[in-house]
Amino acid sequence: MAGPYARGVEILPQPRTAAFFDLDKTVIAKSSTVTFSRSFYQGGLINRRAVLRTAYAQFLFLLGGADHEQTERMREYLSALCRGWNVQQVREIVAEALHEVIDPIIYDEAASLIERHHEAGRDVVIVSTSGAELVEPIGELLGADRVVATRMVVADGRYTGEVDYYAYGPTKAEAIAELAVSEGYDLARCYAYSDSVTDLPMLESVGHPHAVNPDRALRKEATAREWPVLTFERPVRLRQRVSLGIPSRPALVATAAVAAAAAGGLVWWYANRRRAAGRAA
Repeated sequence: MAGPYARGVEILPQPRTAAFFDLDKTVIAKSSTVTFSRSFYQGGLINRRAVLRTAYAQFLFLLGGADHEQTERMREYLSALCRGWNVQQVREIVAEALHEVIDPIIYDEAASLIERHHEAGRDVVIVSTSGAELVEPIGELLGADRVVATRMVVADGRYTGEVDYYAYGPTKAEAIAELAVSEGYDLARCYAYSDSVTDLPMLESVGHPHAVNPDRALRKEATAREWPVLTFERPVRLRQRVSLGIPSRPALVATAAVAAAAAGGLVWWYANRRRAAGRAA
């Protein structure tokens, strides 16, 4: 609108929105913490007995049989297990193993959904109970804008075994509310996705909650509240998605960088060729 009648009309910015994703069994097909257990064993951080125990935890997780009490016991066990670990070593192990252990178990449906939310102009936030040293690199791999994850207390570069912030249950909803204030998200227009009834507070905090591969209790809640129930069942490597013509956001960034480098190389080659031709003349 132009002209004198346009003066004095305030143009208000649209509220920002976001899509909040739980990680384990929502975006990836397994527990992120348990998935790295073999890598931690190979790095000398845990013994074979600990590997077997985390394998049992994974079995419960996949069956949907890990209730709140079992989850809390596993948290206490993992907290004690990582006491004394060198934080930098953990980060290096995760960086080295990331593509090998996480890339193959990313749900194709979740990756596509993340891309669609980005295309719609929404931020993507991963909200996970797993440790930040695991979740942050996974979030970067997925092209997430932000990550909320459990943080352990660190002293002299090592974990003390104490938990500084536990991203679980109501605390996830509290973190989302804080982000809404700091980032200007309109939660009534935001989306959330999770597989577990323990994330009910997170799902309730947004206007568009979705149950993904829900456990029995969450499925019951979703049905009663008429929330959409999604089934993700196609784990696929991000590189494989690119070969199928479905580029991920990180892949698009990488492709753009390669294209820019190639273009720069052509410009350099052409300029050198002209200079050589000028000298020859």
